[in-house]
Amino acid sequence: MKTTLVLISSLLAVTGTGIGQERDYQLELPDTPGEAPRFTPPPDSAIPDNQFGEMVRRGRDLFINTQQLRGKYVGNDLNCVNCHVDAGRRADSAPLWAAYTMYPAYRGKNDRVNTMEERIQGCFRYSMNGKPPPSGSEELTAILTYHYWLAKGAPTGVALAGRGYPKLDSPDKTPAIRRGQQVYQAQCTICHADDGQGRKAEGEHIFPPLWGEDSFNWGAGMHRINTAANFIHANMPLGKPYSLSEQEAWDVAAYINSHERPQDPRNDGDLKTTDQTFHNHQCYYGDKINDAVLGSQAYPNPFE
Repeated sequence: MKTTLVLISSLLAVTGTGIGQERDYQLELPDTPGEAPRFTPPPDSAIPDNQFGEMVRRGRDLFINTQQLRGKYVGNDLNCVNCHVDAGRRADSAPLWAAYTMYPAYRGKNDRVNTMEERIQGCFRYSMNGKPPPSGSEELTAILTYHYWLAKGAPTGVALAGRGYPKLDSPDKTPAIRRGQQVYQAQCTICHADDGQGRKAEGEHIFPPLWGEDSFNWGAGMHRINTAANFIHANMPLGKPYSLSEQEAWDVAAYINSHERPQDPRNDGDLKTTDQTFHNHQCYYGDKINDAVLGSQAYPNPFE
């Protein structure tokens, strides 16, 4: 697992990337101050019964059931709500209301200032293994409007309590795939199955696949061991947040992300360069795990 310092990662990214190509400086979301203000989003019952309210409801519907866009903008079996629990409302689950008010913002992932619209487009490209809905499209406008509604009344440019996923301290023991497998078998298989492919009902996923061709790709933030550990500790098992120890969260995150998944769409065919440029963080991309280099047998993006 790579744990290279951000400064070193930055130098690698600058020297290994050509002009015009995305540069990943590996910068992550800063910690939310301990005295950050709290915020409660408006209830669904307050959505107005007019054209604006219709767009809010449309965005909420797409957020919960993003599979409506499968084949158009979505290339896997995930829904936005899989990583943003309770329809994007829950604190400590990367709630939409805490993100909306912090954009536009600089992102190291593409080395420029992004709007909220561009941030959502990035989720489609990486987490949904799809393609970004065009600016001004009905679908993107609806999802953006839902973000705006949830943030109604929140202060702009202020990091709110519950933003992102609570960051764990570095583990006492280096995250171990074998220990993580034991945690997974004890805590996760009931929803995600032994093979990590989730559970279906009437042909549709009710619990998402965690690896394989129908999960998020190697460019998604959740492929980072630390990001996955933060999310898991605060939100999983579903309905039992904070029930795993921090070490268990680190270990099971390592296990989940030790499997092959769809290719990072920034890969131009040179795995080593992609690894050095975009993956100098806590992840297994480009590492040899179980006799195979992860990323070398990655599944394709159906839109690439």
